[in-house]
Amino acid sequence: MSTLLLTLLFKLIAHLPLAAVHALGAAAGWLAYALSPTYRERLRANLAQAGLDDTATRRAAIAEAGKQALESAWVWMRPPRDLLAKVDTAELERLKAVQVEGRPALFLTPHLGCFEVVAKTYALHADPRTRALTVLYRVPHKSALRPLMERGRTVPGLTLAPADMRGVRLLMRAMKSGQAAGILPDQVPSHGEGVWAPFFGRPAYTMTLPARLAVAHGAIVVLVYGERLPRGRGYRIHLAPLAETLTGDAKHDAAVLNGALERLIRACPAQYLWGYNRYKVPAGAPAPAIPA
Repeated sequence: MSTLLLTLLFKLIAHLPLAAVHALGAAAGWLAYALSPTYRERLRANLAQAGLDDTATRRAAIAEAGKQALESAWVWMRPPRDLLAKVDTAELERLKAVQVEGRPALFLTPHLGCFEVVAKTYALHADPRTRALTVLYRVPHKSALRPLMERGRTVPGLTLAPADMRGVRLLMRAMKSGQAAGILPDQVPSHGEGVWAPFFGRPAYTMTLPARLAVAHGAIVVLVYGERLPRGRGYRIHLAPLAETLTGDAKHDAAVLNGALERLIRACPAQYLWGYNRYKVPAGAPAPAIPA
């Protein structure tokens, strides 16, 4: 599909009320679950691995995954004032206390809830003097989607950094100057740039970049996600500062961060993207000591 057709489709979605977008998304989630045996088996296996494969959680997760897919267009294409009107930002006040200390903040946003809403809301809501945020993102495989994604995610105070060496340098530069950075920590790293660490009791190839950045720059690590509220009411931002200490040991730190992600996900399990292939063995990665 061309960029022009995608733009028209996304604009159509963005003109709908959020409740309608979520209703259509829930239907799309069930359609994907019904039509793709691979997706269906992976979603159920990942839920079972976490001990969450009860009927209620599974049914909710199927619908929530579809909502996540469609709401991205709404978040990208709606004017900033419409987005802010739909987000409960009460917990963002805690960010001021985090940044008063003068240390850079590293925000870790897993595939939980509406992760698209978090960075834009932060940049739009925070104090203009301290709101600068650089976010690492993976360039989509579909080239037609890239300009829409980049345009939809860009607001004043928010810099997008592609997931390559240039992007990593942008993150390092931002944190060195005391600004904030954001990463999706549960993406499977490529080119052997990770370590094996337990995730819900099973080895998962885990990126080492977040811990390395945090240790190198003395950053405050904050886990954050945007909970999707029922009936299209919007989103609620949740923050969870990392309680454990990162030591610089790659395997230790990866296990610490995965454990923190598990606790965050268990607080809102239906909204995690259980269909994501979190346990795959990427090219260039060594095999885990215990098969994944």
